[in-house]
Amino acid sequence: MSDTAVDRRSRRSSVGSWRRLALPAIALALIACGVQRLTAAQAPAAAAPGHLTLSATSFYQLPGWSDDNVAAVLPAFLKSCARLAPLPTGTPLDPDARGADFGQVGDWRALCQQAAAVPPGNDAPARAFFEANFAPALAGNAGDSQGLFTGYYEPEFTASRRREGPFQVPLYGRPPDLVAGRPYLSRAAIDDGALKGRGLELIWLRSPDDLYVLQTQGSGRIHLTDGTIVRLVYAANNALKPVNVEKLLFDQGAIPPAQFSQLNVRAWMQGHPVEAEALRRQNPEYVFFREHQGDGPIGAQGAVLTPERSLAVDHRFVPLGAPLWLAAQDKYRPVSLHRLVVAQDTGDGIEGPVRGDFYWGSGADALRRGGDFYASGQYYLLLPKSVAGRMVASR
Repeated sequence: MSDTAVDRRSRRSSVGSWRRLALPAIALALIACGVQRLTAAQAPAAAAPGHLTLSATSFYQLPGWSDDNVAAVLPAFLKSCARLAPLPTGTPLDPDARGADFGQVGDWRALCQQAAAVPPGNDAPARAFFEANFAPALAGNAGDSQGLFTGYYEPEFTASRRREGPFQVPLYGRPPDLVAGRPYLSRAAIDDGALKGRGLELIWLRSPDDLYVLQTQGSGRIHLTDGTIVRLVYAANNALKPVNVEKLLFDQGAIPPAQFSQLNVRAWMQGHPVEAEALRRQNPEYVFFREHQGDGPIGAQGAVLTPERSLAVDHRFVPLGAPLWLAAQDKYRPVSLHRLVVAQDTGDGIEGPVRGDFYWGSGADALRRGGDFYASGQYYLLLPKSVAGRMVASR
């Protein structure tokens, strides 16, 4: 595995693992006796890593199964299949997923071939494909199937290839002297010019807040002043322990608790540049990027993420590449998700057997719809029938 791959999996999700692709986006949690809103990082963490349990069920028991456009997940599933194509038949689906025996590449490859033959966009044969070849199993943490689900997205910004006009904030590529896992220059040192003059600038942004959002989400779609569009993805980080800047801001009370959201955090940062810089400098972690030619963003599995069909999971328990039925309800907004997704990403804060981060897509609409998504719910692993019986029995 390359250093870049190791780095990406150590973060979240960039978008996600870059956030790996990523640190989780700000989520809302109303608590106690008020309308206090917390970030996902402030939510109570699991006391222990957990233990995956699986309970056999049927497709007809999946909440909302008959209402989903199942065909919409096939492009995402086939992207994961493409990642399996060069692997030996006896390779585990995801060697890092130790929650159970999820079968080998050979168990999944035949299903990938069948999926490729399903007519695109046709729901009936897509639904028939999954019902004929997979068996759903409710995931639990030692039997508790309720979990936390947040959301992330790929931001979009305007930038320049040159330092000019309003574009004065550099975004750096990976320094050649950075060694994966070894502490490197801090954010404060880099902001003070430690990398200046080394030719590492990929683009120049309008504001430090734009840079920080990109580093938090782990990727971005950039509209350059010459009319071209480039995609930036996570390349590495400086291996220093992160500090949650949003939590610092929340604790200061600068934004009323009832108004604490990702959009309002951004507005505060932009309206208070001196105070915002002081806050950001308290987080020593720094993320470096690389340009990615082609579609994106890319999840920890190496597959291009599909808006509203890709999920970041803790792949110590859930294997990347597996389809899951997600049934989640936002705790504080009338937003519910009942749809088939594919586990394709990981991320900081995405920990435990029943924990997910839903990829909403790119740009302002994705931020509006999912930036503060904070839901409770369940998911069901769809397992090849060739392995489902022995797996569920073993759990």
